[in-house]
Amino acid sequence: MDVRKKRQGYFVTTVLLFGVEVLIALFVHDTFVRPYVGDVLVVMVIYAFVRIFVPEKMRLLPLYVFLFASCVEGLQAVHIVERLGLSGNRFFSVLIGATFDFKDIICYAVGCVLLGGYEILNRKMTEREERHHGIL
Repeated sequence: MDVRKKRQGYFVTTVLLFGVEVLIALFVHDTFVRPYVGDVLVVMVIYAFVRIFVPEKMRLLPLYVFLFASCVEGLQAVHIVERLGLSGNRFFSVLIGATFDFKDIICYAVGCVLLGGYEILNRKMTEREERHHGIL
């Protein structure tokens, strides 16, 4: 698959996953999907967004996404939204979050492990396709 099509696919994936996240945030008020599935999906949104710009050759992207998400969670532990004077701003309060929870980091890890599995499968399929077409 050419790079342009990969970027388009990642763009569509980003938009769809972001839409699911918005729907979860607006309409789901349970004790499982919103707090856990939403956190697993958020790392997938970040991954797909980065892949729009770097569609190939970044094998450790799931790890980088996990580290980024964990850092944001860590900023919640030091109440960064309040320290920056943004606690009155609903957008930043939701975007960054206001409450540290170690369970969120576990959800980010689950999402990134799934992404790592996707990376491995995708790499194997690409190698198989290249062998089939005589590229390797």
